[in-house]
Amino acid sequence: MSDFNRRTLLGAAAGLIGTGVAQAATAAEDPHAVGSVANGKVDLPPLHGETEAGSPPPNFDPLAKRIGVAVVGLGHLSLEQILPGFGQSKSTRLVALVSGHREKALAVAAQHGVPEKNIYDYASFDRIKDNPDIDYVYVVLPNSMHLEFVTRAARAGKHVLCEKPMATSSAEAEQMIAACRDAKVKLMIAYRMQYEATQRSTISMVRNKEIGDLRMIEAVNGQNDVPDQWRQVKALAGGGSLPDVGIYCYNAFRYLTGEEPIEVTGRLTQPKDDPRFREIEDLAQFTLMFPSGVMGVGTSGYSIHETRTMRVIGSKGWVGLENAFAYNNITQMVSRKIGSVNGIDHRQYPPKNQFATEMDHFADCIRADRVPHTPGEEGLQDMRIMEAIYQAAAGGSPVKMKQAAGLDVTRGPAPVEEKG
Repeated sequence: MSDFNRRTLLGAAAGLIGTGVAQAATAAEDPHAVGSVANGKVDLPPLHGETEAGSPPPNFDPLAKRIGVAVVGLGHLSLEQILPGFGQSKSTRLVALVSGHREKALAVAAQHGVPEKNIYDYASFDRIKDNPDIDYVYVVLPNSMHLEFVTRAARAGKHVLCEKPMATSSAEAEQMIAACRDAKVKLMIAYRMQYEATQRSTISMVRNKEIGDLRMIEAVNGQNDVPDQWRQVKALAGGGSLPDVGIYCYNAFRYLTGEEPIEVTGRLTQPKDDPRFREIEDLAQFTLMFPSGVMGVGTSGYSIHETRTMRVIGSKGWVGLENAFAYNNITQMVSRKIGSVNGIDHRQYPPKNQFATEMDHFADCIRADRVPHTPGEEGLQDMRIMEAIYQAAAGGSPVKMKQAAGLDVTRGPAPVEEKG
């Protein structure tokens, strides 16, 4: 192509671009794209009609105003779920890491923009006291280490979010609560399902009697684990499938009813020819009887194909959850009579990282000086129930529990519904 032709084509292209820019500058702006700003929050009008589902803009807090979090422990849960959750968190930011493996910590810090000066090991952990960037620590360690690091964090003047199960015994849980109370810091247990939209919807339906009077709840939570994990060492885990995944089932029985059990039963299996179960149980089956007469029946396991289901059964309908305790893809089914037939509605709520949701709740509680929805007392009650299940399994008889007066006695205010 000659220089003349090149110049001609380039000039023509530049003219078209210039015309497009001029037209764009003078064209009426689309109000759906512009929206409005008030108090630092952006609002956009909906693009679709009232028949379509949608959600408003997320409106993150300015980075400098977010609550700083130090994550303690860099195993599967932290690397695969919690750290990615900061990308969806509106109110928190990752500012520090604590790990016994510096090479891994350096690599993770580089991936997430954590400065090297904010990397600690377990021996130097107490130096977090001198780091004003850290508002709370998230303890994601083997269960037997929770007591030590919750206590040390409290002593350093930092609020604490601790993974479930809270500890390996109710006595340890009581010490953790006392340590945080004495240090005047907040303690929240990371029951992510109590902040998840599908579970919140199910709680609402049960409490509002949308399926009639609640009569029973059935739940299964299990998976097929590989050998040689710390969860298979009783001294580290406190037990087998019951404290790890069974706790989701009976915690759900409690938050759905709002009640505390008055009687507990339990049965366990411990296969002798499987090295995974030298110290811990495989299957755990348990029942919780509540003052209202509702019965919860749960099963957990470490040798079954991944199964996470729950059915909440009332006098006029039921709510079923598939992937009920999973990190994502939870589906809700609601069965009720419609006209002369039984109908089933399938519902799926907008996806949101469950760890971002719970971390944001704790950040809001710190700012507002409010008790978290799942404080230490919630974790302590689950430890007491777990001990009763083990006692029932060992003795072969039901174990009576102390009756609690009122509903939701171990919980703080319910999480505020997200408005975007």
